Formats: sequence, C-alpha cells, structure tokens
Amino acid sequence: MTKILVTGSSGFIGRVLTNRLTEKGFETIGFDLPSNDITQEGSLDFLTEISHVFHLAGKTFVPQSWKNPPGFYQVNLMGTVHVLEFCRKNQIPLTYVSSYLYGEPEYLPVDENHPVKSYNPYSHSKVLADNTCQFYARQFGLPVTIFRPFNAYGPGQSPLFIIPEIISRVLNSKEPVLEVMDIRPRRDYIYIDDLVDALLLSVNTAGGIYNLGSGYSKSVGEIAELVMNYTGIHKPVRAKGNDRPNEIFNLYAGIQKAKRELGWSPVISFETGLKRCIDAMIF
Repeated sequence: MTKILVTGSSGFIGRVLTNRLTEKGFETIGFDLPSNDITQEGSLDFLTEISHVFHLAGKTFVPQSWKNPPGFYQVNLMGTVHVLEFCRKNQIPLTYVSSYLYGEPEYLPVDENHPVKSYNPYSHSKVLADNTCQFYARQFGLPVTIFRPFNAYGPGQSPLFIIPEIISRVLNSKEPVLEVMDIRPRRDYIYIDDLVDALLLSVNTAGGIYNLGSGYSKSVGEIAELVMNYTGIHKPVRAKGNDRPNEIFNLYAGIQKAKRELGWSPVISFETGLKRCIDAMIF
C-alpha cells in the first residue's frame, strides 16, 4: 500500500484530502500540532517508506500575521524548508499548497506567469516558501508540484473566513443588519472538493506550478445576496466603511494550464457549493 504523508491533515483542506486518499486505498499519515511540529529541524526524520508528501501545514489568517510576523515566517517558511529537506534526503515527491501570492493584478485572469507580490506577512511568508520549493525542484531535481488555489471554501471552514461568516450572520436572528467590512471586493472561490480533485492528480504528476480557481469572481455583496435568497432571510447589508490597506477589488484565476496539463476543471458551481455550506450550517 502506498504511504502518503499529509502535514496539516487536521486543517480544512487536510481533513478532506486525507479522507479522499483513504477512500482511494492509500495509507495516510497525518503530521499536526501539538504532537508534531514542522518548525523543528529533523522532526520528520523518524518517518519511513513515505512515497509522497502533501504539505498543507501553515498559519493562514492574514490579520494575525500582522500581530505575529515571526510566527508566520517560522511556520510557513522554515516549516516548508524542513519538509523540503526531508523530501530531498529521501527523494520523495512533494505537493505544496500555496496561496495569496499575486497581490494587485496587473492583468486578468491571473495566470502562473503573473508576477508574485506580497502586502502582508502571511502572503510574504508564502511567497518565500513557494520560491524555496521552486529552488529545490530546480537545484536538487526534487519532483515538486505547487498548487496556488485562490479562495477555497466549503463545509467545515473556519468561521473567520468570509463565506461562513456571512452565512452565520444571516442565520443569526439577533443581528437585524448584516454588517460587513466592504461589499465591493471580488474574489475567485474554489469549492473544497474541486481543490482536492486537483491535489490527488499530483500523486502521478512529475511537477509544475498550477493555479486553481473557478475562473470568475464574486463580490462580498453578491455572496450576501445569494445567501439571503437561498435561506429566505433578508436583512439590510451595511458596509462598515473601513477600507483595508492595499485592498484588491477584483481577482480571479487563469486555470488553462491545469486544464491542459492535468485534465482538471472545477465541476461545482459557486451556487451549488454555497448551498452545501448553508445546508451544513442549518442541519
């Protein structure tokens, strides 16, 4: 049986990926805090007979990165270096999941050739980790597949993220007004099952860099309207009027490379995925 290591297996993406790998007959090993810590050099060395590594572990919440930049660099950059070293020493193919690399788009859709930028410690730590993965692939011949998903969502996601936050606030009868930071920003949302479909393909992929998304964007205001239409709960929507520094108002992925080279395409529409999220919170 093929043995696959998943760092961050207890996270939002990791849980779904681990379940799908198990369903497909792979033996999976999860590596997570508090018992396992990728920031410790050599922390993976006790593992043997690993045939593939999915590296998902990391700190993800942007506002927290402003409060604790060193913690984000330690986990997202140095943790990735330790995983790369484990893979290099054992010549194990690696799948790395990156995100928030492109910043303000110079053109749309954003493809893999778009310049990478960073405007907060979280995205900077991911840019550095992504670049380090490319270095190991180039200099050490390590098979590395880098996926750059745009905004992943789905049932079970942390309430700190925009879609579960909006759903929760619409469903909350004690909130007569749906208050959000800004209704204008548009993002590309990819449903968790579509994302995991792509990750699974990398087990048999020689390497490469791939954007993952839907190929179109939805605004915060549109999400709120869709949630209220589906639930039948209608509230006034009010923006707080506090613009975030370096806000990006429209961003969506070019996904032609993944379609062409991996045969991957998203199959879950945003409306279908949103309904699944709502149903999971109601029932």
